[in-house]
Amino acid sequence: MNSLAEERRTPPASAALSAAPPHGAASAGKGAETSRTPAVEVRNLTVSYGPKPALLDVSLDVQPGTLVGIIGPNGGGKSTFIKAVLGFVKKDMGQVRIQGVPTEKAKGLVAYVPQRGSVDWDFPVTVRQVAMMGRFGHVPWYREPGAEDKRIVDEALDMVRMGDFAGRQIGQLSGGQQQRVFMARALAQGADILLLDEPFAGVDAATERAILDVLDRARTAGRTLVVVHHDLATAGEYFDMLALIKQRLYAYGPPSMVLREDLLSEVYEGRLKIFSEIRTGGPANGVAPAQSPPEPPGPQGTRKTRGTPGESDGEGGR
Repeated sequence: MNSLAEERRTPPASAALSAAPPHGAASAGKGAETSRTPAVEVRNLTVSYGPKPALLDVSLDVQPGTLVGIIGPNGGGKSTFIKAVLGFVKKDMGQVRIQGVPTEKAKGLVAYVPQRGSVDWDFPVTVRQVAMMGRFGHVPWYREPGAEDKRIVDEALDMVRMGDFAGRQIGQLSGGQQQRVFMARALAQGADILLLDEPFAGVDAATERAILDVLDRARTAGRTLVVVHHDLATAGEYFDMLALIKQRLYAYGPPSMVLREDLLSEVYEGRLKIFSEIRTGGPANGVAPAQSPPEPPGPQGTRKTRGTPGESDGEGGR
């Protein structure tokens, strides 16, 4: 990793143009309304693990009702960003506000879907019981979940198409099914903001489409979603806004602004393979990880998921 001094270098002019706006200003792109309180407001966020910086002076606003993708190389701080927003890791400096409220006072406003690798799938619990965990913040310790709680859980399981598996042990499910169950738990919590860490990692194409459908429906219902994502080839069509992070924020804005060859070549340090189109809906210019051969683009305005399983973020929980 570069030295702290090197990491604090001034961003290139091209990145600075698309970085987060000053305090109180809205980001460019879908959902940007200066009169609305940001769903997530991050200012000068810096996080270190020992002497090594994981995030440096990151600032951005996530507007309500948007689907935001967090992209960047492995070990670049994507998962750390999610955990810092949640308050799971200690900040060296900076502020995070959820719907205008400091993180430590934002209980119940945010739901979290972790990486699959961080969960003990051998724990003897059923699909319904996992989803019901999302209601624990609404149920006093002295009583059992009521009829309304059960209705909300059933609706959440149906939304992720796991209602038929409600009585099955969580360890008996496929990886994609397990991921959807944890999405149901987050939905059952009733939070307006969902933070998801690599929900597409390690799933097949059909499951990826199912998860994307859940994200789309949650956004349509008015929820705000922030998703760590590893696949540049699909980022442009999956998300309203993208944040490109490698310790610091290189760019934040609509996919056509962020998925630019000059920015990505700098952030990925040349470990990329250029191909004709990256599904940004913009000019035919983009990049993909070198180990991933290009796919023929689908018709404009349609979703075309990749058939190969995704790789994990590789950040070891960071």
